[in-house]
Amino acid sequence: MDIQVSPELSLNHLRALKVLGKGATGTVFLVHHLISDPSATSPFALKVVEKSPLLDSKIDTDRRARWELSLLHRLNNSPSPFLPSLLGSFETNDLIGWAIPYCPGGDLNVLRYNQSDHIFSPAVIRFYIGEIICALETLHALGIVYRDLKPENILIQQSGHLTLTDFDLSRTLIKSTRHLDVVYEPEPIKHKNSKKTKNARVAPVSRRKLSLTSNGERANSFVGTEEYISPEVVRGDGHEFAVDWWALGVLAFEMLYGTTPFRGKNKKDTFRRIVMMQPEFIGRQSTLTDLIGKLLEKEPTRRLGYRRGACEIKEHPFFHGLRWDLLTELSRPPFLPSKVLPGLKERKNVDIREYFEKLRMPPLSLDSPAREECLYNVSLTEF
Repeated sequence: MDIQVSPELSLNHLRALKVLGKGATGTVFLVHHLISDPSATSPFALKVVEKSPLLDSKIDTDRRARWELSLLHRLNNSPSPFLPSLLGSFETNDLIGWAIPYCPGGDLNVLRYNQSDHIFSPAVIRFYIGEIICALETLHALGIVYRDLKPENILIQQSGHLTLTDFDLSRTLIKSTRHLDVVYEPEPIKHKNSKKTKNARVAPVSRRKLSLTSNGERANSFVGTEEYISPEVVRGDGHEFAVDWWALGVLAFEMLYGTTPFRGKNKKDTFRRIVMMQPEFIGRQSTLTDLIGKLLEKEPTRRLGYRRGACEIKEHPFFHGLRWDLLTELSRPPFLPSKVLPGLKERKNVDIREYFEKLRMPPLSLDSPAREECLYNVSLTEF
């Protein structure tokens, strides 16, 4: 579906048909353009972020929104069939929003739960993991580490192919003269004087301080989703692109067995397992379990993909016979969404401004449980 949207959007020309999901930093609506598409035949997704109040510097949602928007602009210059294209954006005194294509197939987690045993076959895993590798390869070539790979951030396009979404935790890394060392590139964002469906299985955690050193040190910020966080992030050793290959191993394990490999009784137990335990494979070993084991190597310098990135992973025996250059042309996706867009059946004509006005409440105190996932820090000194 070819969607034509003006790069400069006006909120007055957009009508929301329904809320698709709400995340930590923004709300995603299914919308259509009242002028170019009055009958809503080609709706698109609109992510809208409410700017942080001036006194609430802890949340700083507008900074994160501007970062994600700038990254999407960069992706438009290096398009990939497995990454979203930016259709347009807008900004008001209170809101920042941007439009991307709508993915009617939902996310990979929902698709897995719709399978009879809540797992995928190795052939399906090969197809989807292959597309994710191509998406990460594009990001890494641009110097971008994704840092939030999980099923909820992998969407099914109308074509049945995958696309990654939610880039607010992604960062640009600058390689130093030494192979190991990278540092976060300071975000090209200056403040202005202004103010998904949440999944209970996992919750993002983030340390507040970013490592922005100038001597080639690896990044030390603590970000990601508990069950997908790599050992080097948990230990605070600094990290780079290999964290995405670790998360790919966790994802492949979950697709194969229906659960993540290091899930514990609580956060602390999960982090202990990530650092100390090896993944347990059930049944006959295969090229897939070998791939997962190599991606879940605790030491990042020995992890598959560390030396030569995606090229190294593509050469693994699990992918033998896969035509990487023809993934979108000849390969038939395992699942095709209905051509009838579900949002049009359930349209509620949500007023976006009114939606955020109703959400506005006095700022929560730092002790509020509602902020726990944003402020949570972990220490492994006793492990």
